[in-house]
Amino acid sequence: MTEQKTNRREFLETMGAVGAASALLGSGTAWGGLADQPERLAIDGGTPVRTSGLGSGPYGTQFYDEVEEQELLDVLRSRSPFRRAGGKVSLFEKEYAAHLGVKYAIGVTSGTTALYAAMAALEIGPGDEVILPAWNWYADYDAIVLCGALPVFAEIDDSFGIDPADIERHITPRTKAIIAAHLEGCPCDMDAILEIARKHKVRVLEDCAQCAGGKYKGKYVGTIGDIGINSFQLSKTITSGEGGAVTTNDPELYERAFRFHDVGTISRTYNDSFAKGVLAGFASCNFRMNEFTGAVLRGQLKKLETICGALRANARKVRTGIADLPDLKLRKSGDIEGDLGMRIFLDLGSRERRDHFLRAIRAEGISAAGPGGSAILPTDSRVANKVTIHPDWPSFRSPEGQAIQYGAECCPRTIDILSRHGGVTIGPKYTEQDVADVTRAIRKVYLAMRLT
Repeated sequence: MTEQKTNRREFLETMGAVGAASALLGSGTAWGGLADQPERLAIDGGTPVRTSGLGSGPYGTQFYDEVEEQELLDVLRSRSPFRRAGGKVSLFEKEYAAHLGVKYAIGVTSGTTALYAAMAALEIGPGDEVILPAWNWYADYDAIVLCGALPVFAEIDDSFGIDPADIERHITPRTKAIIAAHLEGCPCDMDAILEIARKHKVRVLEDCAQCAGGKYKGKYVGTIGDIGINSFQLSKTITSGEGGAVTTNDPELYERAFRFHDVGTISRTYNDSFAKGVLAGFASCNFRMNEFTGAVLRGQLKKLETICGALRANARKVRTGIADLPDLKLRKSGDIEGDLGMRIFLDLGSRERRDHFLRAIRAEGISAAGPGGSAILPTDSRVANKVTIHPDWPSFRSPEGQAIQYGAECCPRTIDILSRHGGVTIGPKYTEQDVADVTRAIRKVYLAMRLT
């Protein structure tokens, strides 16, 4: 590395993203901001930034090595893949809890079953209401309905997370919990959400499926509310293909969730946290994690901070490199330092301009897309029509359930926000040149669009 590049990096780290970009504006460097000369876009026949496409596949699998291999071989050679005391799952739970700084963690079969266990822990059932963001994955909605409770949708804000300012108007005497889903690596505004929840004495469930390793004001997401869940499906930060976890600091919620995930018992697979427990058994499920899954996750946990650190560093460099762009509006974050930085989202003002931006960025050889990994749930036909597995399902048989209306009319701001944001993909193994290409492509397209 040359002295000039070293000095520039030290300068950027000292000044911070916005200050450094402003100071470099017009300096004649590659990041010269408004001094950039408009280039002909690849989509219009110009030369693309990259001739080969740049994107990032699943993060966790890129870091598979002999660590996961040895963990798996341990289980294979033991001939004991069923969850057991002192086994891989039990060790992963303890290590995961310790890593996050939370008292308890439970390994389960998926993020979805983690949600079911968390709902059971919170004793959510018929007659209860749960507030969740209109932009979310189906599992949150489905878990509420399968408990017999009523989903109530709130709008999102420019972080794509639930808007704290829209929560309170949905709270009724029947509200049991609020779901704070940290989507696409971005933490919600937990202080504001918790303030509302405590005021109305309702619980907060953190869905961290898309934000494993994310932080809010120095604390890991999933350790801040009453209970949290995570997913280790292929597309998540660390992965075992499928798998999930429940986290909490509350011993009663822990035992209830644990019983629910193992047919109401704590005798066979319980660790030594509570001896025989304090609760009676109840009708439950079997969501036990197997030892092979636990083995992979033990290996992946060792790489979690490496993955998150690389994502954050690469995202920070891109944000620095575009910070001086005129009238730039980036996605809001509850905590930009704790944000995983999985994509750099820009607010382009309208769907038409967003879609043109995305087409132009992709033509430059850079992966880009609108918000993903979730759905605008109230607009899905099965949600809008309240379709359940039985016509007398309790969620929609109560007066409140019959009266509630879903559909686009209940989330117009969510639809608007998502339609105007476009994101450029960030990968944990991007090279310095990759990051420079991403930055150049954004600058090139953004500045060209300013002239149209």
